[in-house]
Amino acid sequence: MIHLSLPLALVAALFGIGLYGVVARRNAVLVLIGVELMLSAAGLLFVTAGTTMHDPMRGGQVLTIFLITIAAAEISVALAVVVAVFRARGDIDMARAGEDE
Repeated sequence: MIHLSLPLALVAALFGIGLYGVVARRNAVLVLIGVELMLSAAGLLFVTAGTTMHDPMRGGQVLTIFLITIAAAEISVALAVVVAVFRARGDIDMARAGEDE
């Protein structure tokens, strides 16, 4: 069995990389990838917490399945919005998101 610090370090690294992708990037697709990395880190944290607490109901794994479902719905709606913005403007730069033509 692995020590608890390894999955928690992986969670911190995934969340940090995702947060950097959200904050530092202007491309909408790269921002969405950063959000997905942060959601993956949360799912790994749920599974880690569920296995360390020896939960007979497997609550961490159930929460992770819900998280994956929500992430799939979120990414499909967000990508549809990004495609619509790209068709209307010709680019997907987040810095110009609030500007009207």
